[in-house]
Amino acid sequence: MSTNPDTRDPRARFHVAESARTEVEQAWKQFGSAATPEEFCQHWLALQCHIIAEVNDGVVVMQKPGAETFAPLAFWPEGRRDRSHLAEVTERALREGRGVVQPREAGSSMLPHQPDYQLAYPIRIDGKVRGVVGVEIQWRQEAQLQAAMRQLQWGSGWLEVLLRRHADPMEAARLRLKLILQFVSVFLDRKDFKEASTALVTEVATQLGCDRVTLGVLRPRGVRIEAVSHTVQFDRHANLLRATEAAMTEVLDQGEPVIYPPDRDGRLVVTFSHAELAQLSGAGGIATFPLVNSGRQVGALTLERAPGFRFDAPTVELLEGLAAMLGPLVDLQRARQRSLPAHVGDSAKGLLDRLVGPRHGGFKLIFLLIAAIVAFLVFSTGDYRISASTRLEGLVQRAVTAPFPGYVRDAGHRAGDTVKVGELLARLDDRDLRTERVRLLAQRDQYGKQHREAMAKRDRAQISIISSQIDQAEAQLAMVDEQLARTDIVAPFDGVIVSGDLTQSLGAPLERGQVLFEVAPLDSYRVVLEVDERDIADVLVGQGGELVLSSMPGQRFPVTVEKITPVNVAREGRNYFRVEAQLAADTVQRLRPGMEGVGKIYVAERRLIWIWTREMINWFRLKLWAWMP
Repeated sequence: MSTNPDTRDPRARFHVAESARTEVEQAWKQFGSAATPEEFCQHWLALQCHIIAEVNDGVVVMQKPGAETFAPLAFWPEGRRDRSHLAEVTERALREGRGVVQPREAGSSMLPHQPDYQLAYPIRIDGKVRGVVGVEIQWRQEAQLQAAMRQLQWGSGWLEVLLRRHADPMEAARLRLKLILQFVSVFLDRKDFKEASTALVTEVATQLGCDRVTLGVLRPRGVRIEAVSHTVQFDRHANLLRATEAAMTEVLDQGEPVIYPPDRDGRLVVTFSHAELAQLSGAGGIATFPLVNSGRQVGALTLERAPGFRFDAPTVELLEGLAAMLGPLVDLQRARQRSLPAHVGDSAKGLLDRLVGPRHGGFKLIFLLIAAIVAFLVFSTGDYRISASTRLEGLVQRAVTAPFPGYVRDAGHRAGDTVKVGELLARLDDRDLRTERVRLLAQRDQYGKQHREAMAKRDRAQISIISSQIDQAEAQLAMVDEQLARTDIVAPFDGVIVSGDLTQSLGAPLERGQVLFEVAPLDSYRVVLEVDERDIADVLVGQGGELVLSSMPGQRFPVTVEKITPVNVAREGRNYFRVEAQLAADTVQRLRPGMEGVGKIYVAERRLIWIWTREMINWFRLKLWAWMP
């Protein structure tokens, strides 16, 4: 690098800046006019060194076509021969496949803590390292060092374009397709249309070396810009964006892409708006492609490159393929973001076109069939019945309890057995009671002997006391006899044992009043229906219905509502009311208490459409009432 003048002098600083700007412009012009890969790499390396600034040395190493070896292709500055000091950092970048930053042991700086730095970044094609660029720069702060590495990384994309351009034609076509799919995946990876469009144009600008990429969609009032690369917020009323909209409109009016400046052998197209956009933005090349879906224009994609850079044929071919794929995707993604009225309007218009327009015979037939079904539901009537879970209960249910504390001695019946009145259900252990009875008999005889002796002595007081003791013994004896008589537990009437099983509890202790069995009659039942609170208003006493039990699904039993009890039962998040109904007298032979099934209460004859939609309508009414202020 040339020596720096005294930067404290404003004039010197101005001359330095002007000289640097002139060198950069000259480098851009040479870079844009490069004809061979060697010139391309040489001018690219000079341009990168000017941009990074304070570069001591630089080299570009590329893989030879059809070989696995690497060779230097460009140097900066030209004329120097000994660049072995860059070999280590470039070989390390090739070996590790990533960017490398390392200080040089013997730098040009006089201070040991301010060494020169060596930077290298690999150039990849489809994940494979195909080259490397290495530079040596003077010492600078860490933030400036990171900026230099980032510039080297971004600039290496031009070399990747060079490698792709000189690749095999079939390989180039495959790479173009892969790049198009990469753009599409970036667009589809976001659900929001605004975010997806911004990510797409930013990725296209980065991969294709464009200064700005703009996506516009066609609306009833004209083209509207939806996304601009490298920015989230922008002013649509800015002159530059208005000029871009005009260029998009120019393309959509002609129905074909526009490349500016046009090629001499290209098609004749109007480029007036593109020329104005190029004059306003200073772009070296502009390309606009229409986005089409099923023959209908949905938008346009405009790309702008820096001065001195135009769109070559491979890039145009890639962009044409990208535009062909983006048309349907942009239309679909934008449709997902549209408002509900817009969707309804489009759907209604499309439905009307199918019904009254040509073709779509199958759709017309299906529509007529659906219309016939709806008409049948609207005008046909049916029985409106209320369904409810149902179970059978005995009209009378008697509990058989333990008459006194004791132990189970014998049990011959359990739940589900049919019993006759007076039939033995269980027997309690009576050994303690019999022992107690013998003791009371002996005590009574002893009191009798004492009473006779008192009578002989004519002791009235003793006679009175002993008489009372005899009466007490007689009462206790009578109570023991009563308990002995109740050790046999018998059925109170003909029926079925609903609950109770002492066969597994022989010898187990019992408490006084403990329920041993529950017996229900076989000829008297009540039907209990659990009616949902939403249907209870339609249930009235005297209404008829039918019952189907789970154990006899092929038989229906007629029932009549007898009582609506205000008993509310909560189950499974719903509230139910207890409704009692009576079975017909001739339908109880095979029934048993505890059977469950489904009962339906007949209410009235209503339209089928009302019967099938009443729950939804009632729910909507309730929610509307809750939402209303």
